[in-house]
Amino acid sequence: MKFCSACGAPVERRIPAGDERERFVCPSCDTIHYQNPNIVTGCIPEWEDRILLCRRAIEPRRGLWTLPAGFMENGESTQQGAARETWEEARARVEVIELYSLFNLPHIDQVYLLFRARMLDTDFGPGPESLEVALFREDQIPWDELAFPVVAKTLKLYFADRHAGAYRLKLGDIERLPGETRDYRFTLMQA
Repeated sequence: MKFCSACGAPVERRIPAGDERERFVCPSCDTIHYQNPNIVTGCIPEWEDRILLCRRAIEPRRGLWTLPAGFMENGESTQQGAARETWEEARARVEVIELYSLFNLPHIDQVYLLFRARMLDTDFGPGPESLEVALFREDQIPWDELAFPVVAKTLKLYFADRHAGAYRLKLGDIERLPGETRDYRFTLMQA
């Protein structure tokens, strides 16, 4: 952040009185600009023994597969956001069943909430952010072409729960390991 959204003056980073964290503060009008993590919400759309995946038409990770998900909008619940993102990316209508996973990604300031959802029909297709959309059985999942570690981890847990015959809420952290690596540490607090 370079300029105050309240008055347009340049901002500076400092710890405001009564706070413990460094923030962007406007020295001209004293506005404190708080920055908080983004909430990403989406679905695991189920149809019989298959789930719906989207091949991304946008960056990051263009051309790779993912669950339909995106940033939550103001004025909507997490469930509404998950259903909206599924419609926007896959043109699929769903009934949200339950929260399945909540993963904190502190290295990119995001919180992922993924819901199990029942597809209402098989009338789906790519939205503007998807190159293609398809239903996959577990043995058909393009594991090496998944866009995000949080999606891969969620799908592995989901299929393990399906085999066990019971879905339980997953709560955990996904942290990128230090250095120039694409490796991540997964910590499940509840499984």
